[in-house]
Amino acid sequence: MASVKLEINGETHTVADIAADTPLLWVLRDSLGLVGTKYGCGGGYCGACTVQLDGQAVRSCSVTAVAAQGKHITTIEGLANGDELHPLQQAWIELDVPQCGYCQAGQIMNAAALLESNPSPSDSDINRAMAGNICRCGCYVRIKQAIQQASSALAFNAMGVEGELS
Repeated sequence: MASVKLEINGETHTVADIAADTPLLWVLRDSLGLVGTKYGCGGGYCGACTVQLDGQAVRSCSVTAVAAQGKHITTIEGLANGDELHPLQQAWIELDVPQCGYCQAGQIMNAAALLESNPSPSDSDINRAMAGNICRCGCYVRIKQAIQQASSALAFNAMGVEGELS
């Protein structure tokens, strides 16, 4: 059994008595109550459990909590800045992206990592980056539109332009 110290959404958490091979997903959900990260396939294929480690999108079912120590972990609960939604979250709402919604936290976290590394992705960049996140409801067109809208919002924010985008 191990004790892990994790920095999640800017806060430090210590979790004791976990097996060394415990996936980060189970520590987030079961030990810390951060249930926005979903269990999908358990094999790292679907992307429902995507979080960010040091800004990189990873499948939390495939990374152990022990391996995540010393890294900055961001979950869907930590993406917003207080009450201010991340531009992706805002676009998701405005475009009514989800149908069932189960995969959406993972989709958003993967898209956020994309926009952090490439603030102005092309359609093919989006397709490539999001290919590993499965949406059983087939909301891919709206997902892509939301990423494009968030990219535009981030570009406007970077230029210091305020106001609502239409």
